[in-house]
Amino acid sequence: MAKAKKSAAKKSAKKSVKKSAKSTKAPKKAAKAKSKRKPSAAFMKPMTPSSNLAAVIGANPMPRTEVTKKIWDYIKKHKLQDNKNRRMINADDKLKAVFGGKKQVSMFEMTKLVSKQLK
Repeated sequence: MAKAKKSAAKKSAKKSVKKSAKSTKAPKKAAKAKSKRKPSAAFMKPMTPSSNLAAVIGANPMPRTEVTKKIWDYIKKHKLQDNKNRRMINADDKLKAVFGGKKQVSMFEMTKLVSKQLK
């Protein structure tokens, strides 16, 4: 029994040493204050939409980021997202012209097709 008590005491001593070693670690360096990220100049350059795309978002030149936002606003306003698979967009008559005649496209394919409509 004396051995059992000694081994138990050793184990608890090891645990307390490990715990104290963890707590004595130096605190991590404080992170530098994050500066706001600048948007890429290419994304912010105003682009002119084609006539098909202008029917959906308007004819004024705007950055690609704004074009994407306006298309999503249009999709949500007209409830064109597929109910079962939310990544798919069902095209109405205006969007079908933008999507090259396709009835349904994925949201990733949509950005590719829309970029072709910008100059």
